[in-house]
Amino acid sequence: MKNSTLRTLLSHRSIREYKDKKVEEEKIEDIVEAGMQAPFVSQMYSVIMEKEKENIPFDAPILFTICVDVYKIKKVMEKRDWELVTNDLTLLIFGIQDAAYMAQNMVVAAESMGLGTCYLGSPVMTARHLKEKYNLPEKVFPVVQLVVGYPRERPPVRPRYPLEFVLFEDEYPKFSDEDIERAMETMDQGFLQEDYYRKLNAMISVKSKDEDDLTYDDYSWTEHISRKWGQWYDELEGQMEKLEACGFELSGED
Repeated sequence: MKNSTLRTLLSHRSIREYKDKKVEEEKIEDIVEAGMQAPFVSQMYSVIMEKEKENIPFDAPILFTICVDVYKIKKVMEKRDWELVTNDLTLLIFGIQDAAYMAQNMVVAAESMGLGTCYLGSPVMTARHLKEKYNLPEKVFPVVQLVVGYPRERPPVRPRYPLEFVLFEDEYPKFSDEDIERAMETMDQGFLQEDYYRKLNAMISVKSKDEDDLTYDDYSWTEHISRKWGQWYDELEGQMEKLEACGFELSGED
């Protein structure tokens, strides 16, 4: 029999419809404090919160923006008469770990109290705007946003790869075509059964075609993810500019 923590984790689903109901202050504090108790490298994180704003996605009552925060570490070091010399790429990698651990703890805490959540990955592409909006200092980079509120829907749990396509003992395996096709089928059939992309009206267009040869009857996860990463963000410079706007220098130039 699974314990309550496992049941919370295994029943996770993204919520995109929320009740018109405020989240109690004590629950907000519990969510953030649970996030702070996540394992960390150097507590290189900060959280910006918006409440009951018209521009919060899905009409959720709360929007958290979880950031990599090297600025605070730098200030602490200055008090100790130390200069920050670690390169920004290393700081960013470790900071992303800190921020990600915190964000996931916040999700688990919120869902354990009957709240719904949904991650938003857009901050990595809108970092310059968020820096200005939230007055972020240098070396603070928004990694992910999280909406939280009381759910007004209960969608099914989303499909995941088969365990054998994820967990490898001792070494990474050589996949056969059958292994890959079986994992693809697991994902695609699960999303098709839920009619997931039709409900979201979320088919990505193919830039090289005037007409699409797929409909929502056969458009599913592996095609969606292939269209996304097979067409988007092929230029590194755009992302580098966003990081540099937030004070992270990754070019290697003095």
